[in-house]
Amino acid sequence: MKFQTSVLSVLAFSGYASAFSPAPRGALSTALAAYGLETKGEAGTESFRLGFTESDKAISPWHDIPLKGETEGTYNMVVEIPKMTKAKMEVATKEESNPIAQDIKKGVLRDYHGPIFWNYGCLPQTWEDPNVEHPELKCFGDDDPIDVVEIGGSALAMGTVKEVKPLGVLAMIDDGELDWKVVAVAIDDPLAEEYNDIDDVPAAVKDGIREWFRWYKTPDDKPLNSFGFDEKFLDVAYTKEVIEETNAAWKKLKEDGSEKLWLN
Repeated sequence: MKFQTSVLSVLAFSGYASAFSPAPRGALSTALAAYGLETKGEAGTESFRLGFTESDKAISPWHDIPLKGETEGTYNMVVEIPKMTKAKMEVATKEESNPIAQDIKKGVLRDYHGPIFWNYGCLPQTWEDPNVEHPELKCFGDDDPIDVVEIGGSALAMGTVKEVKPLGVLAMIDDGELDWKVVAVAIDDPLAEEYNDIDDVPAAVKDGIREWFRWYKTPDDKPLNSFGFDEKFLDVAYTKEVIEETNAAWKKLKEDGSEKLWLN
C-alpha cells in the first residue's frame, strides 16, 4: 500500500480514533502544506512507515523541518500520535529519513493501554542529549527530540506539522532519564487566545497530563514515572530556555555525528 498526500486531515472519531487514518489531499490553514506525506506498509504492522517529502524528495521531519514556526513566538510540532488513539507512534531516529513508525518492544508493537487525551508529538531540530547531566535534576537526556503535548480541542492527524504556542514544560523522569514534556496549543485553536502561560491552563488539565504520564507504564509492571521541580509545570520563559538548549544540543549532534542515529 502506498499513497501520497499533502497532509493528513483532522481525524473524526467515535470512541477511539485510528492513528493511521489517511485523509483526502488538502491542508488545514495553519498546517504547513509544503510537506508531503508518503505511507508505506500496512497500518498496525511492523512495516508501516509515514515518510515526509518536500518537492517530491524525501526529507527528515527531525532534521529538515524548521524548529520555529512562521508566526512570531511559535514552534513547529510534528504530530506523531493523534489524541484519543493508542498506537505508540514516533519519529524513527535511527532510520533513514526518520519516518514515523510504531514503536516496538521485545518484538511486539507498542500500544498505550488506554487512549492519550491530547495530541502528542515532537519539536524538530531538538535533541535531549544522553551525555549531558542536568545540573539540578542530576539525570541525562533520553536521546530523542523533545516531546510536545498539544491541548487544543481538535484531533490532529499523524504527520501534521502544526504551529504551536508554548505554554509550559514538565520535567518527567522516566527510567532515570530526563524526558521533557512541552505543553502547547495550536495557534488556530480558540484556546490560543486565552492561554499565554502555564498559569492560564486549568489545574485539572495540568493534573491530568501529569498523572497520565505518571501511570501509563504501570500496566506493564513498570514503576511510576516521577517529575522534577516538585512536580510543577514550569512557565513559558523557562520552556523556551529548555527548547533552545535542546536545539543547541541538536546542532552539536549534527556537527559531531552519530554511529546510531540517522542525521542526513
